[in-house]
Amino acid sequence: ATGEPACASLPDSQQQQQQQQQQRDVEETGLARWGPQHAGAKELAQLYSPVKRFQEWLCVILNISLISWNLYHLLINFSWDHIHLILIGIVAGMVTADFASGLVHWGADTWGSVDLPILGKAFIRPFREHHIDPTAITRHDFVETNGDNCMLTVVPLACMAYRFLTLSPEAIYGIYSWQCYIFSLGLFVTLTNQIHKWSHTYYGLPSWVCLLQDWHIILPRKHHRIHHVSPHETYFCITTGWLNNPLEKIGFWKTLEDIIQRLTGNKPRTDDLKWTQKTK
Repeated sequence: ATGEPACASLPDSQQQQQQQQQQRDVEETGLARWGPQHAGAKELAQLYSPVKRFQEWLCVILNISLISWNLYHLLINFSWDHIHLILIGIVAGMVTADFASGLVHWGADTWGSVDLPILGKAFIRPFREHHIDPTAITRHDFVETNGDNCMLTVVPLACMAYRFLTLSPEAIYGIYSWQCYIFSLGLFVTLTNQIHKWSHTYYGLPSWVCLLQDWHIILPRKHHRIHHVSPHETYFCITTGWLNNPLEKIGFWKTLEDIIQRLTGNKPRTDDLKWTQKTK
């Protein structure tokens, strides 16, 4: 449990304090330290293009079609035999998705630049925007929120669909628990940014989402706040968040950063800091 009700809105006093602080920043310096009025946030939001929107729509449609196809075939081929392996496969898929979310999140937060050809504006831009306007994600619609994650799972879900289309029932029976693992992994990778969005949503969430957050089946909002303490160098896993504490205890991300910095000379989060400090 998170220690606080997941569906509750921020206390009025806390909301007012945040709004007053933002207003004081603008009045005293002419600048916003965070939020949609931040100069960097404005510029990054404007880089969201029609081509990017088309890519997101295409990936969402493909992804939902493949998930539906694979779920149907999982259901019609279901057997209670080896149920323990099926359950292990589902949980293992969730854990793998959590690690994958951390790896992608860490990589995009820590390295690269918005100025990179193709990848910069299309895929690194949202990560830069999120650190200076964390609630921007709550204003994104379903397609913008989930398009990139849908893209990541199209190939494995398509391979899974091909197996259902071409293999015999006997062959499917033999790999059924593995298919459950792939489906669980694909489903939770697909849902990762939606879950992330819910961790930034402080009111109006469905009760079942609140329950999943409270039971820490998906990323709770209080847990995710740890990542949003500058300089955003920890707790990168955003699907369930289960791996954040163990990876932090062994210094996993810091070790990777030290190795890359020694090999390349590049300092972590340089581009992220540049956008945070942007004033015009």
